[in-house]
Amino acid sequence: MDINTKSLREQVYDYLKEQIKSKALKRGDFLDLNALSKSLGISKTPLRDALLKLESDGFVEIKPRKGIKVKTLTLNEIRKCYQIIGTLEFGIVVDYANLLTLEDINTMKELNSRMKIALDKKDFNEYYKINVNFHNIYLNLSDNEEMLRTISIMRQRLYDFPPKSEYLPKWEYKSLKEHEILIELLRQKDFVTAGLFLKNVHWSFEVQKKYIVQYYKEQLS
Repeated sequence: MDINTKSLREQVYDYLKEQIKSKALKRGDFLDLNALSKSLGISKTPLRDALLKLESDGFVEIKPRKGIKVKTLTLNEIRKCYQIIGTLEFGIVVDYANLLTLEDINTMKELNSRMKIALDKKDFNEYYKINVNFHNIYLNLSDNEEMLRTISIMRQRLYDFPPKSEYLPKWEYKSLKEHEILIELLRQKDFVTAGLFLKNVHWSFEVQKKYIVQYYKEQLS
């Protein structure tokens, strides 16, 4: 028997995130607390608690005297997400990449090859799943759960809410080339340069801006 150990607030949080991800709640939509409370069969207290957490994570915004709105995406928001991810990944690589094994490096090379195969097949969902696993090889060396959660939330805001059905092949193939550079730097144990490469190239808003504008053109407010 499955036992749900999550609090009611956490369950509501997960439910509303899934509604945003599935586009049942769209960017820019205002939420009707009374209707939500009634449809979910709960009081407004856990609903408000969940919405405060969603606001803290950047999925909704509370507008005084207007209500609660599913947050829209702007270039400035994307820039902030890139800056946060780049800075945190830099820190993790510098502090923890010395724990990488040869097996880890070989796994990253294998994952990068599998990403290319997925791109060649235009299987973008598979590409994205493998890409997450690629970055997690070194990220999961860290025991800083707050940093890892922040990176996860930023990635969700960029790619999962709502998910994209298609990618930009030129951008993704370029990303694979960047992965190759990163792998080589990690193999050489040049961890500071590897971290700086992530921060100043791979997760640089300015470096990637041309592709970012194309990728998000239908979502930008």
